[in-house]
Amino acid sequence: MTHPARALCAGVVVWVIAAGVGMSAASPAQPQSSPTVWLCRPHIKNNPCASDLTTTVIHPDGKKTTRRASPAADPPVDCFYVYPTVSAQPTVNANLNIDPELIAVAENQAARFSQVCRMYAPVYPQLTLSAIGGGATPQARAAAYAGVLAGWKEYLAKYNKGRGVVFIGHSQGSGMLIQLLKSEVDPNPKLQRQMVSAFLLGGNVTVPEGKNVGGDFQNIPACESAKETHCVLAYSMYGQQPPPDGLFGKTRVGADGTNLQVLCVNPASFSGDGPLEPYLRTKPFPGPIGAAAGAPPTAPTPWVAYPKLYSAQCQQANGFTWLQVTDVGKQDAPRYQPRGSLPPNWGLHLGDINLALGNLVDVARQQAAAYRK
Repeated sequence: MTHPARALCAGVVVWVIAAGVGMSAASPAQPQSSPTVWLCRPHIKNNPCASDLTTTVIHPDGKKTTRRASPAADPPVDCFYVYPTVSAQPTVNANLNIDPELIAVAENQAARFSQVCRMYAPVYPQLTLSAIGGGATPQARAAAYAGVLAGWKEYLAKYNKGRGVVFIGHSQGSGMLIQLLKSEVDPNPKLQRQMVSAFLLGGNVTVPEGKNVGGDFQNIPACESAKETHCVLAYSMYGQQPPPDGLFGKTRVGADGTNLQVLCVNPASFSGDGPLEPYLRTKPFPGPIGAAAGAPPTAPTPWVAYPKLYSAQCQQANGFTWLQVTDVGKQDAPRYQPRGSLPPNWGLHLGDINLALGNLVDVARQQAAAYRK
């Protein structure tokens, strides 16, 4: 049996290549014939994006307090979330069953955004962990994207009603959203105006070196403040300088010969170094992802927060651009080690969202307020 870390690593290589070059012209996305199954959508039963947000805050001195939060009653915008590679199904493309891994990833990554937006998350036939360890074809990637595209089109037709949208994706989910934005939003002025922002994390969004627009998107720039709208926030986290074989953040040459660097926008500070606000679930994650991530922190609440423990700053060196995460906590402060059992070339990929989740929700809140004005 393939070790979870090796299977996941192979999967990242396959998906990063696919996201970097876009869908093959020989394998256009065919419309998904079945109706969309919604992992998260307002008013559905057992909605994992509307789960309990109660948090134990573990302060640097070891003191613990309880912080309560709840989904917004009437949020001003919507969120469209596409989850990363989590399916442990044995097929190349996952079916549309709502497996425990899908519930867990929505709880971990998407639920806290319910304080800001109505959350929509389609179940899509993603490339499974077993497939991306070997056997993922352009046709399989196109089938996965077709599911996301079908969910987006159904959302627009039935639920959007002209509301602003925050796009949220991680890893394979970011790759899907890069393609969706590139083909459906970037060339469409009306949808550009409805786009509040896009959080595309761990997906290698590219821009020409030294610029904030171009590369993957011709009309959607990088966000330069927490109140800017119609823009992209993207990064990949490392706890140290990426090794030469790092999977995220590496500069590449585009088809036209342009040097493309991977975009880094720091949600903790748009102008330099800033404190991260990690939020982590206390429930173990099921399947191979959970085995790779390791044991979660413990607390009597569904969530744990660690303020004043990590800071983040975008850095660039040796052909890489990344969000550097630095431990700035006191020596005896309680800690959670975020990398799990993954090798160094992964960086802190499994923590891309949760290590900055408080920051990301705050940015989304400010952007939603600015969009509404």
